[in-house]
Amino acid sequence: MSWDARQAAMLAAMGLRVWPRDQAVEVETQELGAADVVVAEAAAPRPAQPQPAPAMRSAASAAAPLLPKPQSAPVPAAAPRPALPAGAREQALAGFDWTELRYEAAECQACRLCQGRRGHVFGAGEEAADWLIVADPSGEGEDPAQALGGEAAALLANMLRALKLDPAPALGRAAAAPVERARQAYISLPLKCRPAAGRAPGPEELQQCRPILARQVALLQPRVIVALGRASAQALLGSDEPLGRLRGRVHRHQGIPVVVSYGLDYLLRSPADKAGAWADLCLALESLKAGS
Repeated sequence: MSWDARQAAMLAAMGLRVWPRDQAVEVETQELGAADVVVAEAAAPRPAQPQPAPAMRSAASAAAPLLPKPQSAPVPAAAPRPALPAGAREQALAGFDWTELRYEAAECQACRLCQGRRGHVFGAGEEAADWLIVADPSGEGEDPAQALGGEAAALLANMLRALKLDPAPALGRAAAAPVERARQAYISLPLKCRPAAGRAPGPEELQQCRPILARQVALLQPRVIVALGRASAQALLGSDEPLGRLRGRVHRHQGIPVVVSYGLDYLLRSPADKAGAWADLCLALESLKAGS
């Protein structure tokens, strides 16, 4: 708004200061500019605070090869537990059922066979069978826990078929259909840890495994037992007699008839003696029928 000289004089008389037009515009512009600056400063984003740079490996540390982690010392193999006195282990296992006995065999450290053990060989077949076949360690199959493998398993399967028994346990498989107890054969070994190939079981090893085999017999309650091989005969009968003297007659273990015959590996090497093995099986069949 513009004021003439008379109006300006009247305002001055009232004590009101009147700015010349050009000065008023300049002051107004300055005030508006300052307000714009304040608004702009409020609206403008704050600059990001500088973040600390990530730690960098020095050139020397980057060039230096990373040292491998120290290897822990190998765990020594478990030492065998002291052998229990004769009869003590039999008493300790007397109340074991099948599950507890399997666990005992799997965790056994009574002899040095436990060192480097890949698995334990407990047995194969139904836990209710009229026949128990105890065979010396022979050919190992793909599964180290399988009782028999290879040609030895095939030979035993044929022997069971000849007796009209189910051959499935010898081959490490379940029966295709339910089989009555009279046609069942349970297969076990005198040792529950497989020794190195070609090595016969030692006396101490047989002694420590005998209580487990004896408990298997007590649980199974077979009507006849066939021992295939000298180690199996020793484990069942506790006799050091040669195999030839043990064959051809009926022995007893826990009151159950036991017939001794050749080991499977021997029969594979000496097929001419298979006729003698068949005679032993016939003797076992006769002893079973005689007890029925």
